[in-house]
Amino acid sequence: MAAKMQAGSSQAFSSGAGGPTPRINGQRLMDSLHSTCEFGKAHRYGDHHTETGMARLSLNDDDKAVRLWLKEQAEAIDCTVTVDQMGNMFIVRPGRTKDVAPVYIGSHLDTQMTGGRYDGILGVMAGLEALRTLHETGYETQGPMGLVNWTNEEGARFPMVTMSSGVWAGKVPLSAAWECVEITAPAGSEPQTFRAELERIGFLGEREASHRATPMAAHFELHIEQGPVLEREGLRIGVVAGAQGYSWYEVEVTGRDCHAGTTPLAARRDALLAAARMIVAGNTVAKQSGGGVLTTGVMRVEPATINTIARVARFTVDVRHPDADALAAMVARCQAEFARIAAEDCEQGVDVRWTCLTENEPVVFHPDCVAAIEQAADEEVGPDSAISGHRKLWTSIWSGAGHDSCNASKHCPTGMVFTPTRDGLSHTPTEYCSPEDCILGAQVLFGAALRFDASRRL
Repeated sequence: MAAKMQAGSSQAFSSGAGGPTPRINGQRLMDSLHSTCEFGKAHRYGDHHTETGMARLSLNDDDKAVRLWLKEQAEAIDCTVTVDQMGNMFIVRPGRTKDVAPVYIGSHLDTQMTGGRYDGILGVMAGLEALRTLHETGYETQGPMGLVNWTNEEGARFPMVTMSSGVWAGKVPLSAAWECVEITAPAGSEPQTFRAELERIGFLGEREASHRATPMAAHFELHIEQGPVLEREGLRIGVVAGAQGYSWYEVEVTGRDCHAGTTPLAARRDALLAAARMIVAGNTVAKQSGGGVLTTGVMRVEPATINTIARVARFTVDVRHPDADALAAMVARCQAEFARIAAEDCEQGVDVRWTCLTENEPVVFHPDCVAAIEQAADEEVGPDSAISGHRKLWTSIWSGAGHDSCNASKHCPTGMVFTPTRDGLSHTPTEYCSPEDCILGAQVLFGAALRFDASRRL
C-alpha cells in the first residue's frame, strides 16, 4: 500500500502534566555536545576548537569513551541505564506511573569516517538535556521518560545502516548483526565482528534486543535536516511527516572487451557506454517522477584499461520517493529503459542484470506525534510566538534519509524534528547547525515529548 502524506492530528495536547513546558539550558546543551565531540574529533577545518569534524566509528575506543560519559551523566541525575544485546543504551527517569512504557527521545552517537558534529549527536544531547531539565526542576511526568542511544546507525564501520534499531524492531536478525564484519580494519589486522567489538568495549548487554523486552510508548528524535530546504526558505523547524522509501540495486552491464583502436564503433558491445546512457536515463525518470530522486554513487569497470573497450560495468542505483507506488513505478520504468538501451542503443547490444541490495518502504509518522510537534513548534516559532515576527517559522517536511525513527515507527508512535543545516551539507566535517537552531530544536522536541506524555491515559 502506498504511504501517503497525513495531516497532523487535530488532537490538542497540553504542555505537560506539571504545567508549562520547562525551559532547557541551551548553553549546557551546546557545551555537552562539543565536549562529547572531543571523543573522536578529526579533520580540522578552522581555528576555533569546535571547528573539526568527527571520526567516531561505531564501537571504537572513542565510542566506548562517549558511552561511558553518557552513562555517568545519566546516573548523576538518578536515571537507570540498561544495555541490550546490541549495545543500545536505554536511559529512563521514572514518572508518576511506574509500570508503563517510557516516552523515549533517541538518536545515535556514532559518526561517519569524515562526519560532522551534529548528525545524531545533537539528538542524543537533546534527550540528555531534557532529562536534566526534568531532574533539576522536579517536573513530574505521567509516565517514565527515556533516552536511547542507538548503536551503529551510520553503518560506516559495520556496513548495515540503522542496524541496532533494526534488530530492536525485528527487521534485522540478531545473528546477522552480530556476525557483521567491519570494513575499516587497518591493513594487516584481522577484521572484527560486531559482537566481538561489543564485548571488547564492555557494551554487550544481557537484555534481549527487541521491542518486546524494551517497549516504547513513543519515540521522538531531533535531527539536522541534512538538506537545504529549511535554510533556503528561512525556516527554523521542520516537522517531519515521514521518510522517503528507498530501494538500492546493483546493475551489471555485460558487453565484449575488444581493442579500442581496431574495433569500429558499429561493431562494439561497449558495457561502459551502455551504463552511461542508463545512468542518464535514470536521471530523466527521476525528474519526471513528481518528487523522487535517483543516484548512482558507485561504478566499477572491467578490465579498466585505457585502450580496451569495457567488458563489464557495474553501477549502483539508489531510488527514493515518499510514495510507495511512485517508488515502484520509478524502478519499473528504469528497468524498462535500461532494457531498451541494452537492446537498441548500444551498437551490437549488451546484456543487463539487476540485483536488489535493499528495499525500504516509505514511513509515515504517527499523527499524534506529528500533532504534538506541531503544537510545540507553534509555541516557539508560530505566528503568535515572540520571535516569529507574525510569520510561521516551521513547516511540514519529508526526510530524504533513513533514520532509527523509521525502525522505531514499526512498534510505537514516532515523530521527528528537523533543524536547518548550513548549505544543506552533512556527512562532512563542515556540517553545521547554529547554536540558536540546536537549542530551539531541542526545546521543541522537549515540548512535544511532554505533550505526548500528558495525553497518555494512565
